[in-house]
Amino acid sequence: MDRPGPVAALRTAVARFGAAHLPDGRPWCVALSGGADSLALTAAGAACRPTTALIVDHGLQSESGEVADRARDQAMDLGCVAAQVIRIDVGRAGGPEAAARAARYAALESARGGAPVLLAHTLDDQAETVLLGLGRGSGPRSTAGMRPYDAPWCRPLLAVRRATTEAACAELGVSPWHDPHNVDPRFTRVRLRTEVLPLLEDVLGGGVAEALARTATALREDTDTLDGQAAEAFTRLHSGGRLVVAEVSVLPTAVRRRVLRAWLLEGGAGDLTDGQIRSVDALLTDWHGQGGVAVSSSLREQRLFAGRRDGRLVLWREPVR
Repeated sequence: MDRPGPVAALRTAVARFGAAHLPDGRPWCVALSGGADSLALTAAGAACRPTTALIVDHGLQSESGEVADRARDQAMDLGCVAAQVIRIDVGRAGGPEAAARAARYAALESARGGAPVLLAHTLDDQAETVLLGLGRGSGPRSTAGMRPYDAPWCRPLLAVRRATTEAACAELGVSPWHDPHNVDPRFTRVRLRTEVLPLLEDVLGGGVAEALARTATALREDTDTLDGQAAEAFTRLHSGGRLVVAEVSVLPTAVRRRVLRAWLLEGGAGDLTDGQIRSVDALLTDWHGQGGVAVSSSLREQRLFAGRRDGRLVLWREPVR
């Protein structure tokens, strides 16, 4: 039996995703950049349900306005019921990649009108994400990669290779935009895509991207189980913004650190690192009278500290001087 063509394969993937995660059949949006992945997803999404294309113009390149307007026209030609260009200003916090990503998600959130949003992340993107997490020692949460469904964000193509989206565009007769940033070696993801993954494929005999994606799925399943246990423990043990040392200390390490993370975030922490969580954990497991541990604060004008007092873990703030 012949295998389905790339367009049919994408429609099947999107339809199955919708049936599994959004069975009510409601309309959805799609984040469209004009590249092959998002164009192919737009076509598949529009074939399944009423679809509105959201095109974010970051304004970072001289021709970005023309690219956005062309993507809007392509979206309508592919069957979308509406297409909207959102022009934004990108800040610099966290570096260019992080700033553009934060601004893009904020724009999509404001424009989606309560509808779910399809994102065109592929299996190749997932493999790159896993490698980044491994290389940075970010822990299982990062190495588990992107979730297929993390409302309102939907990623129906995480099992689809980038080559399939490119082939689908050729079958549809649409010309994708080729973002010059995707070949700029200044960006870490570009070097992973063009240098590291091809080398791993050569050394290990192929199948690396698929193996990394499977690893992400397995880790995510384990992480979800541990997150559930930690959420139950946090609800049971958390009282008045404090944690009793004797009660938290006996939890299994993976659950205990998740409880500490939830406690810190609820107390006003932001952008926590694995090192910060481990330092707070040492207040339980390696207590020798040490002072407070500084952790990232969600308020720039204040510093946040965690410490141990009278058998409890407590948080306090101090003004930045």
